[in-house]
Amino acid sequence: MSAPPAVSWAGAGPYAAALRSGRGPLFLRRADGWLLPLEVERWCARADSVDLAVLDRCEGAVLDVGCGPGRLVAELAARGRTVLGIDVSEAAVDHAGRRLGSPPVGRGQGTGRVLRRSVFEPLPGEGGWGTVLLMDGNIGIGGDPRALLDRVARLLGPGGLLIAETAVADVDERAEVQVVDGTDGGAGRGAAVGGGAFPWARLGTPALLRYAGRAGWRTAAQWSAGGRRFVALRGLPRSRPRASGRTRIASSSAEPPNSTALISSQRARKPSVDKPVADR
Repeated sequence: MSAPPAVSWAGAGPYAAALRSGRGPLFLRRADGWLLPLEVERWCARADSVDLAVLDRCEGAVLDVGCGPGRLVAELAARGRTVLGIDVSEAAVDHAGRRLGSPPVGRGQGTGRVLRRSVFEPLPGEGGWGTVLLMDGNIGIGGDPRALLDRVARLLGPGGLLIAETAVADVDERAEVQVVDGTDGGAGRGAAVGGGAFPWARLGTPALLRYAGRAGWRTAAQWSAGGRRFVALRGLPRSRPRASGRTRIASSSAEPPNSTALISSQRARKPSVDKPVADR
């Protein structure tokens, strides 16, 4: 089963405007008015200490699903890693591309690229990525965690690593949402110009571990830092043959799997989501 691309998110005018300005307010709004704040300022800033600790756990070449404005892609490329960021938003991909054009001075440059693409569409290097990142709540992409986990398993190389950021609350919910801004004077209902409703999911750590366990993933680590929560999942070696014609992505450094703990953002860039949702 595969989920469709979140075209409505890709065309959401409030999201593009927020990326241009580098600030919110911006929310995911459910049909009943329930709001989830999106951390635009953090996404548009450089990777923070919590992000950096996550990136320290990455192995091999990294695929950042829902990379948004590209803070993690830029940091990984500056570290000398091979990294591809994908997002459905043209504004996000443009922003990330500009970031990659200006790496931090004095640091080694890896191979960094961004593509406007959904995780459910064909991607470069399928079946050969060392790490797939689902940061900032991107485990919710497509509104079907089981379909997303199955897709990620096919993107990773045998025994590859998935690092996902989960909701702080113990939730397991799916809903149709819209991206809205705060143009109504702070009430939060705002405008959703250019984007309709699309499916989204919110998962806490217990819910993600349940889905992952049923799908055959092995839990490698789980932790909290800076008010955010993370899970690292290890894919099992595959017995099924890979589809022909797929290119294996070479690791940017020939390191063995990270033994300390395993643990970033397609055409559907999503919330950071470790904040409680506001009720309206």
